[in-house]
Amino acid sequence: MAEDKTDKSSKGKEKVKELQAELKESASKIWLAGLGALQSAEEEGSKLFRSLVEKGEEYESKGRERVETVKDDLGKRVSGARDRASGTVGKIEEHLDEAVSGALKRFGVPTRDEIGTLTKRVEELTRVVESLKEQQPAKKSASTAAKASTRKAPAKKAAARKTAAKKAAASKTSTSKSSSSNG
Repeated sequence: MAEDKTDKSSKGKEKVKELQAELKESASKIWLAGLGALQSAEEEGSKLFRSLVEKGEEYESKGRERVETVKDDLGKRVSGARDRASGTVGKIEEHLDEAVSGALKRFGVPTRDEIGTLTKRVEELTRVVESLKEQQPAKKSASTAAKASTRKAPAKKAAARKTAAKKAAASKTSTSKSSSSNG
């Protein structure tokens, strides 16, 4: 029996040692598998990183092309809108000018062209008058003196009329005062 116990205990120790060896080997394999996974992840990660960079560059160039296309399209639309707006503003200005011109005509206000024509006509007439003045200086002084003498005579007549009217008014006033004091 004692032998049985020794056999059993030696067999148990051997099993424990076997288990420990297996456990140690499994732990070693797990450790190596982890290192392998890390190495693979590093390699694959680098490959993945490079792949992502390439895709990003492609996407960026496509994005730039799209931005340029949108920018050009937007520029064309803005230019078209600007042209239409300036055309519309031009039409509004024409209509406004016509309306203002019509209103000024109704009020009898002369146009710029009419004023220009009148100004030219006045300048022509001024030149004609000046040339006539230069041609007839003696006649003018004689006629001016005659006009002055005729003007003085009516002034004297008007003064005489005023004096006569005052006398008549004074006599009426005195007559009416004396008749009212009598009555």
